[in-house]
Amino acid sequence: MEHSEELESRLLTQPWASVCFDESTFIAKACFGDTGYMLLISDLSGVWYESADAEAVGQRSKELNKRLTAHVSSVLQRLHGLLSPALAGQPHAATSFSCQRPAGGLSLRVRSELSGLPFYWDFRCRPAPVATVCRHLVRPLVRMSLALQHQVQELTSLLLRKDAEIEDYRESGATLSRDRLRTEPFQEETFLQNIMAESLPQICSAEDGHAFTSALPQLYMAVTLQEAKQARKRHHPEDTEDLAPTAETSGHPDPAPQAPADETASLNEEATPTSSPVQKPRLPVAKAKPKKAKGLFS
Repeated sequence: MEHSEELESRLLTQPWASVCFDESTFIAKACFGDTGYMLLISDLSGVWYESADAEAVGQRSKELNKRLTAHVSSVLQRLHGLLSPALAGQPHAATSFSCQRPAGGLSLRVRSELSGLPFYWDFRCRPAPVATVCRHLVRPLVRMSLALQHQVQELTSLLLRKDAEIEDYRESGATLSRDRLRTEPFQEETFLQNIMAESLPQICSAEDGHAFTSALPQLYMAVTLQEAKQARKRHHPEDTEDLAPTAETSGHPDPAPQAPADETASLNEEATPTSSPVQKPRLPVAKAKPKKAKGLFS
């Protein structure tokens, strides 16, 4: 039986995804197990959270689906099969999501089918505790900023060395064979000023829900994996093995729990997850291409 701490640890390394419900843009992450699930969702004005164990899942399933009888693990499997594609930007055509905000909370309603019968579910999220927001958003974003700052410093150093190398070629009498490849020497201060004046307004005008795009989910997973390793060492100092990358840390949804043998075949077919090779996330790093003198200088 999974404990909430274990689910919470798995949720930490699950990347945030941009998703749209009722024409509102959110970032969200979810983690499903055999006996419960956790969901975090935010519009960057508020953060909402739900943790449901097996008892809560069973009671809500009976409340919302009076004509349907299914094992808790099958309900969790179905929820995973419905929500994970939505977070990946590929919602099922027969599934609809709607969002309501009752009394400061957030309710995400799902309408679908299960074994030929209507299937309803409400993710009933409450405002997330400050500690949860700090662990899943504030601390990772601060560390991501530091990692990106370090990356910029490394790239700046590389550009300055490249400029020095090119200047050395020129002083040795080399000429550029294709004039269109000519560049001006890199000026760090000018570059930063252009970023502030040109790029920053575009970044700040982007929709909040698209905060995690491009390579940022990979960087987020790398940062949170390091935090998970440190937390494990603090709680289990005798365990010196590194955390193995899981489905969450490799950028793939966590595998859905298997349905019991007595469930219908249609349920098994709809919720069967696909898998792909697991890779340990890596911080984006700049790699200098091998120097090719021919074609550039003669």
